[in-house]
Amino acid sequence: MTLALAPPITIERWFNTPEPIALDQLRGKVVVMEAFQMLCPGCVSHGIPQAQRIREAFSQENVVVLGLHSVFEHHAAMTPVSLEAFLHEYKITFPVGVDTPHASGMPETMQAYGMQGTPTLLLIDAKGRLRKQWLGAASDLIVGAEIMRLVIEHHAGITGAT
Repeated sequence: MTLALAPPITIERWFNTPEPIALDQLRGKVVVMEAFQMLCPGCVSHGIPQAQRIREAFSQENVVVLGLHSVFEHHAAMTPVSLEAFLHEYKITFPVGVDTPHASGMPETMQAYGMQGTPTLLLIDAKGRLRKQWLGAASDLIVGAEIMRLVIEHHAGITGAT
């Protein structure tokens, strides 16, 4: 079974990175993408702290953590200026992209991945294929094991199909 490549991310603006990031630039690394909204209680209490723990636990040679600020409600309150202050206050250092808005109200990347809300955690393997997606709180132990499985799979040259 051949797995399809993950859809591209459509980003309006980046924070915490000098250059824009595209998923195809990250091939050879497992990508952990945390989709969040800064006014989402589950994102603030679970999703973002989990992404920060992942960033600290795994080598950046093998695993890249990205934030995706996907605003689908309270648009007026979640401006880039507010997000910049939020990232500073919560000491978020991994790259965060602002998902491009869409006339439907659901941002473009969020639509492309079929996300149903935030927080959503996505795992993209080293070949650029979406392998896991969780809505809500996912166990650190399960997420860590899945990330390590993808890292080992890549280094062992295993193609993987799930």
